[in-house]
Amino acid sequence: MVKTDFLLPLNMTKYIVVTGGAGYIGSHTVVSLVEQGFTPIILDDFRNANRIVISGLKTILEKEPIILEFDICNPEFISSVFQTYSPQAVIHFAAYKAVGESVAEPLKYYQNNISGLVNVLQKMLEYNINNFVFSSSCTVYGEPDGNKEVSEETEKNLPNSPYGYTKWMGEQIIQDTFNAYDHLKIINLRYFNPVGAHKSALIGEFPIGRPNNLLPFVTQTAIGKQEVLTVFGNDYPTPDGTCIRDYIHVCDLANAHVKAVDFLLQQEKGILENINIGTGKGTSVKEIIETFEKETGVPLNWQYGPRRSGDVIEIFANAEKAWDLLGWKSELTIKDAIIDAWNWEKHLA
Repeated sequence: MVKTDFLLPLNMTKYIVVTGGAGYIGSHTVVSLVEQGFTPIILDDFRNANRIVISGLKTILEKEPIILEFDICNPEFISSVFQTYSPQAVIHFAAYKAVGESVAEPLKYYQNNISGLVNVLQKMLEYNINNFVFSSSCTVYGEPDGNKEVSEETEKNLPNSPYGYTKWMGEQIIQDTFNAYDHLKIINLRYFNPVGAHKSALIGEFPIGRPNNLLPFVTQTAIGKQEVLTVFGNDYPTPDGTCIRDYIHVCDLANAHVKAVDFLLQQEKGILENINIGTGKGTSVKEIIETFEKETGVPLNWQYGPRRSGDVIEIFANAEKAWDLLGWKSELTIKDAIIDAWNWEKHLA
């Protein structure tokens, strides 16, 4: 049963609103928040999440999470939540996130991702909620010129997809808002490619329909849900011809959000920071396939196909600022992520 009542004791509870908190990254961040003594308020309408997460979170947390089932594009609902809970901070995940789908359905992405962000920021100002962590993306760097290792000082380029534009535009909206209201305390977490699942195998990535991301397609192919995995392009200027990404374990990424909240709560003045969240190492698509087969012993049915519109050739993070400012760095490996993702897939079977 989804919890929707607001009649809870507020006292000194450290509430954190998590929009899109039933989604892939959001649900793992909810776990990390609880582990660090916060009480997350999940706002999600389940259009891009699966209700299986509710039972998974309940088992992991050993209690029922607070889940409010509404669309953040409804500003009146956001008002009700902020007025009732007076949260210390907002972590904003709620957005569509598939590059390929955004190319095919751009208006869907612009309408949802931009209007949701604007609504949240407007209501934060109205209810004097000053701490905000934005789920941004390395897509704001576009196709890097020269060095494929990008730092926060790397010039932002025009993204290769409408999804990327919504993150690029989201950061601009946040910058303009901060310029006008410089008491706000904001961190844009520019993360790279989340993979893996919780070690319990009770929550993980649950694509709606055909997977758009690599590792879920790998695990679904291995277990028989998908017939064949297509690798989009093998003629890129990389060592094995396939695209290279910085794959970060979702549990490491979740911890980064809690570190960001902690940092903001300690600040006495307004601040706006952009912070990369990645491992600092690039891994090719082909290497992911080879590592999966080696670690699981399961052969994959895969083939090469044509390049996919919107794909960046190669990018990985310089994550030094995350350590310097937040005291955060990745701890889990790509092998950990693959094993955890495979265990999650088997749990779903």
